[in-house]
Amino acid sequence: QVQLVESGGGLVQAGGSLSLSCAVSGSISIFNVMAWYRQAPGKQRELVAKITSGGGTHYEDPVKGRFTISRDNAKTTVYLQMNSLKPEDTAVYYCNVDDVLGHVAYWGKGTLVTVSS
Repeated sequence: QVQLVESGGGLVQAGGSLSLSCAVSGSISIFNVMAWYRQAPGKQRELVAKITSGGGTHYEDPVKGRFTISRDNAKTTVYLQMNSLKPEDTAVYYCNVDDVLGHVAYWGKGTLVTVSS
């Protein structure tokens, strides 16, 4: 059973920082892409950032220069460092792992990030 568990969400003031972690348990291929998505109230879930097994990264425009995604392959963990937070960053953040060889994706249950102004 593959399981993803997010942690690190909470309430922060605008301009502050927060770090999210996602630990993956179970058996997955080493050839995978890990990503963070978010969903604000009344909006669709959207991609925030992703990172390949080789360390290549991609960021959506709203978070470029403010967020940093990283991974620890030995621990099968993905992180999201969020700086200069804005109220519009408020959302439930979800961890995602795409097992390329197995053609299957896994999702965490999400962690709430609230940015006050």
